[in-house]
Amino acid sequence: MKKGSQVFGGKTLYPFQERAVAALDAGRSVLVAAPTGAGKTLIADYAIELAFLEDRRIVYTAPIKALSNQKFRDFRTDHGDDVGIMTGDVTINPDAPLIIMTTEVFRNTIFESPERLDKVTWVVFDEVHYLDDPERGTVWEESLLYAPQHIGVLALSATIPNIDQLAGWMRKTRGVEVDVVTEEERPVPLRHYFYLRDVGPKELGQLKGVLHKPPNKRRFRREGYPRQPLSYVIRENWLPALYFAFSRRDCERLCERFASRESLVTKEERRFLLSHFDDLAQRYEVDGQPGTKRLRRFASQGVLYHHAGLLPIHKEIVERLFTTAAIKLLFATETFALGVNMPAKCVVFDRLRKYDGVEVRWMKTRDYMQMAGRAGRQGIDDEGIVLSRLDMREAEWQPLKRITEGVAEPVRSRFNLAYSTLLNLYLRLGSKVTQAYDRSFAHYQETKKERAQASPRNRMIALRLRVLKAMGYIDGDALTPRGKLARMINGYEIAVTQLYFAGIFEHASAEELAAMFIGMVYDPRKGDDTDYVQIPQEKDVDGELKRWRKEEKKQGIENRTRGIDFSLNAVAFAWSKGIPFSDLGRLTSVTEGDMVRTLRMALQLMRQLRRVLEQDDPLRDKLREAADKIDRDVVDARRQLELG
Repeated sequence: MKKGSQVFGGKTLYPFQERAVAALDAGRSVLVAAPTGAGKTLIADYAIELAFLEDRRIVYTAPIKALSNQKFRDFRTDHGDDVGIMTGDVTINPDAPLIIMTTEVFRNTIFESPERLDKVTWVVFDEVHYLDDPERGTVWEESLLYAPQHIGVLALSATIPNIDQLAGWMRKTRGVEVDVVTEEERPVPLRHYFYLRDVGPKELGQLKGVLHKPPNKRRFRREGYPRQPLSYVIRENWLPALYFAFSRRDCERLCERFASRESLVTKEERRFLLSHFDDLAQRYEVDGQPGTKRLRRFASQGVLYHHAGLLPIHKEIVERLFTTAAIKLLFATETFALGVNMPAKCVVFDRLRKYDGVEVRWMKTRDYMQMAGRAGRQGIDDEGIVLSRLDMREAEWQPLKRITEGVAEPVRSRFNLAYSTLLNLYLRLGSKVTQAYDRSFAHYQETKKERAQASPRNRMIALRLRVLKAMGYIDGDALTPRGKLARMINGYEIAVTQLYFAGIFEHASAEELAAMFIGMVYDPRKGDDTDYVQIPQEKDVDGELKRWRKEEKKQGIENRTRGIDFSLNAVAFAWSKGIPFSDLGRLTSVTEGDMVRTLRMALQLMRQLRRVLEQDDPLRDKLREAADKIDRDVVDARRQLELG
């Protein structure tokens, strides 16, 4: 990429950055699509400076809380007390000129407290292609659709082929000018290799003569290729390297294996790593925990792992160590590639096929390029190296060509209005809410033929409205007390509202209340096993939600509201009574990271309910008591952010 002439923040802008900042100067919304590592963040920095100069506010949204926290720290370094954060877990300085939010919090603010956005002049949607996420993508779409008209949009994305379509939909629905800025070239080019056992590294053009042929083992031994790609990476000194595996277990297993070999760091690097590790562990007050000791042992060899099962504080330590470049090898799941800017010289894929929840499939081109894009550090590497391990039995020319050289898949709408969103829209639109789908990106994407097959979508909205009316949430043109409560709760609005109006919360102890909220948010993984403790409210809770699902079934709704999973009751009671976090492992096989995430989500839900209850409602005090019992030690997200 060639540099342009304009300078911002001491850096000469690339032409695509120049085009984007010119659009911002003109007050136009902008969609920017560029490869990972090309410099999209600088455009967001410019929008922030622009808002500050105009004495206005700007919102920065991110798809995951870890990225929100990272941005909060980064921006606080540059802008001090002008930065705040709202993630559901944490609220700090919420009236700051620059406020970091998860996209869910931004969407909720639009419906619950739109006046808080009156002075906001821009919103940045980082990783806007997350609109394609099957479970959470609708939140991005709702945010773009219903954000106040006076707010300009800066959307940042990896390369997507239908960015013009997304811009066209925004122009139509928001009624504003939207510029599209794209960049195809990377500042550091990538070189893609495939590593086959008994064959060695091959570029795509060399594979045709190799695939489905017996390997020449004699030549393989003569040329001295190691059997495993990582051994080759280490031999060639393509370090630091980021190794993507698609399971947590594989990340840990591979890390253990390579940590048991000879160290990848010098004595000086080891001293630096351990000093830095110990400083972080003490600062976060986790230096005595078993998991911390294990990570320290790995770090001393120059290797670490990173996945969602780790404690959030441990993930933080791993990320900070990796940015020093002293960690030579990091084993990570794909979420590590999302947003956090931590490049390496080399990226290795353990495989190019992954389980998508239904079957094992070849990776999407977009996902591959997002992860491969972490290879190559600006100002350090002439090129980034991407090495994919292949099994000869699975290697197929066309999928490999499509993944590495094909066009990224278009972003598809995942529009799926939740009950709380429907209730909020009903306040605005009344019975016309059934037409909400007509303004969606899904409707915009459909051809005329597809639209003829789509009223089912409008019909689904109508069916959900029928359920809300039948269950007493809507009465004529107005929301009932149930509807008014449910519209202010997001994610688990039906469970919370049904149990509240049934009086089930009222007669529960603080510990039982905590257990019920933990059960609402707990999403068990295969193989999770926990000691079982029953609470007296379980039968009543199940009965309330069965009544709701029965009405959904009657109306013909297939994806019905989920029930409550009480299998973490033992953890809920033990933690509420003050047991040390390190002792919870005796009660459950659930990973530390999953436990903390579940407890934090339960806290977030309790806070939502407490916030919307009347001041004289006695449940408010009980909710505070329950929350105080849970919000301590490693679960306390605010404490973690302030310590770091």
